[in-house]
Amino acid sequence: MSAGGAFGGNRGLRPVPPEKGIFPLDHMHECDLEKKEYVTCLKSSGYQSERCRHFSKKYLECRMERNLMAKQDMSELGFGKDADEEASEQRNEKVGARDSALPGVQGKSVVTT
Repeated sequence: MSAGGAFGGNRGLRPVPPEKGIFPLDHMHECDLEKKEYVTCLKSSGYQSERCRHFSKKYLECRMERNLMAKQDMSELGFGKDADEEASEQRNEKVGARDSALPGVQGKSVVTT
């Protein structure tokens, strides 16, 4: 006999809780609109999550407003002003690096929105 449980679980080890603790699932679909907007944005952007940060923030704010997760300062979740500026700078660096690799684009400024 193995040391595992009936379905492969290890009965000797205690489960480790998630880092942020447990939170209720959205059984009443109170934040479905925000979730759908985020997923739609991800699909349309080729799953580049940095382009959909504002939808992610809206979803988390919805969950906090409806007590589906603990209320926290958004800066603790990576949405502070500094984090947003840093993400914007990283996007600009990627665009600059990509454009400098293209022939005939070196030295020209590229404006992105």
